Amino acid sequence: MEIKLSHKICLDPNYKQEQYFKQACGIARFTWNWALEEWNRQYKSGFKPKAFELKKSFNAIKKIEFPWMYDVTKYASQQPFIHLQTAFNRFFQASSRYPQFKKKGHHDSFYIGNDHIKLDGKRIKLPKLGWVKMREALRFSGKVISATVSRVANKWFVSLNVKLYQAPNSCDSQAGVGVDLGIKTLATLSNEETFEAPKPLKCFLKKLKRMQRSLSRRVKCSHNRHKLRFKIASLHAKITNVRQDSLHKLTSYLTDQFGGIVIEDLNVKGMLSNRKLSRAIADLGFYEFRRQLEYKSQLKGNYLLIADRWFPSSKTCSNCGQKKEKLKLSERIYYCSACGHEQDRDLNAAINLKNLLYQSG
Repeated sequence: MEIKLSHKICLDPNYKQEQYFKQACGIARFTWNWALEEWNRQYKSGFKPKAFELKKSFNAIKKIEFPWMYDVTKYASQQPFIHLQTAFNRFFQASSRYPQFKKKGHHDSFYIGNDHIKLDGKRIKLPKLGWVKMREALRFSGKVISATVSRVANKWFVSLNVKLYQAPNSCDSQAGVGVDLGIKTLATLSNEETFEAPKPLKCFLKKLKRMQRSLSRRVKCSHNRHKLRFKIASLHAKITNVRQDSLHKLTSYLTDQFGGIVIEDLNVKGMLSNRKLSRAIADLGFYEFRRQLEYKSQLKGNYLLIADRWFPSSKTCSNCGQKKEKLKLSERIYYCSACGHEQDRDLNAAINLKNLLYQSG
């Protein structure tokens, strides 16, 4: 089986290299917007646009109208057409929304093909730029297929797409576990282990509000406003990194220690409609947890079972199987009136999920 993974590494560019990155991002963004505008124009005129035809039209006028595009890698002005076609294919399949125009500061990235990439330890050689320092070396052993340079806040990153020479070590454990996700405790396992939620947004919310109030008082287009925008973006990036770190540690632990894993098919979109709990739920990253668990289970050969959304894991007694008709969210201790069993609500749900694993065979 062909396995591909991506490794995102922070870069340490000098001033000249940073200006190159900004120029390449601007060209990639300009090309995308030009192609999307031309696509919309042709569609309204009754034609069926194709990215390949748009690319041919663009290349015919590029040398005369946009000669400054030749200052950076050719992929910056060629790859956006392929990305646009992919975006429209996803839209036609109803798996994503209609492609939107890109904005400076929000969509700063450009693609590079593997024929223009060379790695040497903690350095990467990019076209028309030379060697750029990386914070760490590539941790996967394989063939680099492509790279994407992007900016997050005031930092630059390169995401290397690698085709592995050999698959990662598989999980040898035969143990099974049920995982119940919650707001107070991120995850409760059926073996009574618990993982606390870092809740990074809640921790930094007061600081974020203070900085955003200060930003609203800054003069538009001023240098101080520009600096503060980067500080706010850096804080958002820190919040994301803390959340991602906790989720990666949890999912890696589960896939390393348990051969069979059961989780619930949570209706996250419906949960976010609760105005009292939406911020706390969004701060936990339930969807990202499932995404990481799915691809890591596939890599390591774990059996991942997604319980049905209507499976009553919280209402069912893990001791006798009796189901409660009503269970309030405020009832943190589960009490069974049939057998007298008393247990933590989340642990009871996790055990029911684990039992579902053995019932499925």
